[in-house]
Amino acid sequence: PVIMGTSSGFLGVMRGVAASMGGGVAAYSAIVGAAMIGGACEAVLGFFIKPLRKFFPPVVTGTVVLAIGLSLIGVGVNSFAGGSGAEDFGALPNLLLGLLVLVVIVALKHFTKGITSTSCILCGIIAGYIAASVMGLALPHTLESGANAAWYVNWSKVGEAAWFSVPRVLPVKPSFDLHAVLSILIMFLVTAVETIGDISGCIEGGMGREATAKELSGGVVCDGVGSVISALFSSLPTTSFSQNVGLVTMTKVVNRMALTCGAVFLVLAGLSPKLASVISIMPQSVLGGAAVMMFASIAVSGIKLLTKFGITNRVVTIVSISMGLGYGLGATANALSGLPEAVQLIFGGSGIVPAAILAIILNLAIPKEQADLENEAAAK
Repeated sequence: PVIMGTSSGFLGVMRGVAASMGGGVAAYSAIVGAAMIGGACEAVLGFFIKPLRKFFPPVVTGTVVLAIGLSLIGVGVNSFAGGSGAEDFGALPNLLLGLLVLVVIVALKHFTKGITSTSCILCGIIAGYIAASVMGLALPHTLESGANAAWYVNWSKVGEAAWFSVPRVLPVKPSFDLHAVLSILIMFLVTAVETIGDISGCIEGGMGREATAKELSGGVVCDGVGSVISALFSSLPTTSFSQNVGLVTMTKVVNRMALTCGAVFLVLAGLSPKLASVISIMPQSVLGGAAVMMFASIAVSGIKLLTKFGITNRVVTIVSISMGLGYGLGATANALSGLPEAVQLIFGGSGIVPAAILAIILNLAIPKEQADLENEAAAK
């Protein structure tokens, strides 16, 4: 139960490719072509996940899921306070609006039953929309610079948007440049690791078990195929959205029909700018009110995976080094500034990739203790 969407993880590498090629349509054309090849290669990789499954036991997938959760918590808090770059970032109206959404979600989740409990996230966001709209009528919303406050819902954008629009196929014709292909292909391998972590977190959080090799394979294949289709519309590559891991963990909704309805809604939003604008005008604080809880729940899913076979000295060592050194270096700005730019683009930023690589290496290098073997045997 994973939703795919355009990934910002490729932006750093794509900026580097565009700069090296002088920018312009020619550079973007090479990026589109590289995305097609990278997506196809990732889809092929997905069919070989089963023999690679041994490299992703719970101690590795748990570490990756934990890193994903921790990397998103800051994103959620930024949205809660009004969104990065907002002139009124951290202003009281933003914080109160985010808090209202969070309180509604918790109240519906734990004090009601049935559909209101299951749809607590949606209900919280709707409550946030209503509250923000009322605030726009009752409170001044224009800042000193003349811009609107971050919490303001600008419904005029919905009125200005068209009802229907069909995306063009290949508005930018693809070209194929070796440097662009190699650079972006590496990022596809990186996102494949994150996809494995997302699927593992979804299955553990939503269904209380480990993901099977078939499920991991299908997810990676879908990741690659989706990126190829996205490139046909000259859009960015797609990957699994870690945010949805938190949603599944909270609601436990893994029904395919429910997910299909969500996918249909996304398609309709792509065809109707008016419907898409209803979503795009959402105040960041409304999103943040739901995100802070969802994103933290991803980290909790990672902890559950790590404790599945018990916490031994070996597990503690693997997780400590992977999170302390791997995640710490990647998530700390400029910690890798002395290394080549390619290394910074791949390993810097979120810390997920270096944490995953260290966990895989340490899991293979550190021998299992008797306690590890006994815990695994007891779990079978």
